[in-house]
Parts: sequence; structure tokens; C-alpha cells
Amino acid sequence: MGKIIISENVSLDGVVQDPTGEEGFGRGGWFLEVGHEDREAWAKLQLDQALGAKALLLGRQSDEWFAARWLCRSGEWADRLNSLPKYVVSSTLQEPKWSNSTVLKGEVVNEISKLKQELDGDIVVYASTQLVHTLMEHDLVDELRLTVYPVVLGAGERLFGETRDKKPMRLIDTRTVGDGLAFLTYQPVRDA
Repeated sequence: MGKIIISENVSLDGVVQDPTGEEGFGRGGWFLEVGHEDREAWAKLQLDQALGAKALLLGRQSDEWFAARWLCRSGEWADRLNSLPKYVVSSTLQEPKWSNSTVLKGEVVNEISKLKQELDGDIVVYASTQLVHTLMEHDLVDELRLTVYPVVLGAGERLFGETRDKKPMRLIDTRTVGDGLAFLTYQPVRDA
């Protein structure tokens, strides 16, 4: 059975909006404000995660964003990301941009529940905030991996939106990445 892994870069106050500053958000670009050593350590962490993934699950905008940046790259990390099977959730997309992609067009919860049954291993979700909200709301997330950047933005789109109920989590791992990033891993606390 597949495990849905949410992997996100977040500010200390949970903002995920415009980490690279390309979207025009006034407080964007926070991802680039850490030192070179921190970015290198983060890249190693992300490579390891990609090597352990069975597939990627993305929203339409994330598919476009990642395809524009990764299809033209080479090297171990790029080769792994480009070769992984990708599942793109969209009701409007006809042709996904990133290689090895399949569009999931049906009802999101049913399609992802089927995907979890069909695949064995980690199904990693990058970015895709709207999709993350849906996955969280319907208890489809098996693990959260948050790389926390040492900045408080005070505004912007946050990783977690409103939910019908609280979502208890259990911290299962914490480590420092480079000198200034925290990598936190949580699992949902399921009813016994």
C-alpha cells in the first residue's frame, strides 16, 4: 500500500507562498535567504527523498512549475525526478507538462485512495497547497515532512487551511539541516 508523504518548505509561521520570489508576493524569496551550506544540505535531503519515492503526486500548477525547472536539468537528482511516475490531479488538464505523468481526472479522494491501493511505497507531494488541503481534510496523509526556514513572514498562504476538525499529529523525527533549517517529520494520530 502506498503512503502519501507531504514534503514542504515552510516559514516558521507556516507560509508556503512564493518561496523563490517568482510569483510577485511582496514577502516572497524567503527560500533563497539561507546560506549556501544550508541549500546544499537541503538539496542532499531532497535527493535522498526522491531516491526513496515510488511516485510524485502534484496539482496542475505544480506540474507546470516543476516541469519548467526540471526537464532541462541533468544530474542524479534531476534524472530521478524526471524519471519518476507522476500523478497530476486536475479536472482541466489535458496534457501534463512533466515527463511520465498521468492525469487523475475523477473525484480527487476516490482517485487518490485508488492510487494508494495500487502503488507500494512513498507517494511524495511537493508544493500543491490546494491538493494538500484536500488530502489533509480527508485523512489521506500518512506523513508530513516539513523543512522549516528561519523566517517569520507574517502574511501569505499557509500550508494548512481550515479543516472540519482538528488533525492531531505525532512528531517522529527532528533534525537540523545545514546550520539553520529544521526538518520535522510528523505522522497523523489515527483513532485506535
